[in-house]
Amino acid sequence: MKEVAAKELAGKLKAGENVSIIDVREEKEVAQGKIPGALHIPLGQLPDRLDEMDKNKHYYMVCRSGGRSGKACLFLSEQGYDVTNMTGGMLDWEDEVEK
Repeated sequence: MKEVAAKELAGKLKAGENVSIIDVREEKEVAQGKIPGALHIPLGQLPDRLDEMDKNKHYYMVCRSGGRSGKACLFLSEQGYDVTNMTGGMLDWEDEVEK
């Protein structure tokens, strides 16, 4: 599984790179703040919402600590998606968030 540190992903955003981020946390967690521009798809809804994703794009998966996003990466890579897990999750995220 490909992995990226929170600081590295934040650097990509600051550099203006066009990155696609999917936050797989639950509603109440996302209400506390998510990475600006991230698409919210709770882990349990992922199988039913694959039509919202493009197999030609690369996605960074995010959760609270990196566990659920790791599961999402395993599932999505089995479906043919190009994904990277953000290790440490939002607990390691030190940059701005949107609510």
